[in-house]
Amino acid sequence: MKQPVAEKPKAPAEKVTGPTGPPPAQKLQRKPLLVVLAVLLVSAGAVSGCGCGLPPPAVEVVSVRAGVQRGHLIAVTDLSVVRVAVDPSVRTVPSAELDGLVGRRAAADLTAGTLLSPAQVSDMPVPGPGSSVVGVPIAPGLMPSEPLLAGDLVRLVHTPGPQGELAGDPLTITARVLRVVAGDTQTVVDVVVSIDKAAPLAAMAATGRVAVVLDPRG
Repeated sequence: MKQPVAEKPKAPAEKVTGPTGPPPAQKLQRKPLLVVLAVLLVSAGAVSGCGCGLPPPAVEVVSVRAGVQRGHLIAVTDLSVVRVAVDPSVRTVPSAELDGLVGRRAAADLTAGTLLSPAQVSDMPVPGPGSSVVGVPIAPGLMPSEPLLAGDLVRLVHTPGPQGELAGDPLTITARVLRVVAGDTQTVVDVVVSIDKAAPLAAMAATGRVAVVLDPRG
């Protein structure tokens, strides 16, 4: 007879302890104060980075309505008042000072449509101490085709007579242009010279034989 075969004992099943799925996500701890500070820092950095800021306030200042040449008197019709936002670094003349500008002289050429600067106006009288103003009539063909401007440095040369006579070197006087008045037959150039040159220049101007030489500008 065959002996019965004994069956091997089965291993006990392993016990599962705890969940078999992925571990639960941990909840982030919120710190409201830190979040607020971070938002403020980011906002401040964005403002400073882009240069955003409040624009300067609009103020009323004096502007140039009509161009005025250097050395000429300023009339009330030459100026106007405008309201603009001006950078504090730009020097302007407040509108309240407009009346005090009338009758003063332009220290530089004033260009229409620009804001007036205090440095463009002068209180210095013309002629100043030690100088005189002489009006010199200039015949056509005896002055440069380049327009003369107030402040230009020129030489006034006594030209030869009708017969071309000229004894020695021609008399030459250096002067600075004050204003130019164009006429029908001649142009009168008002010039500023030293007092000792005023009489000789006036005598030379009376002959009607004066030529103008324009020297380098600037």
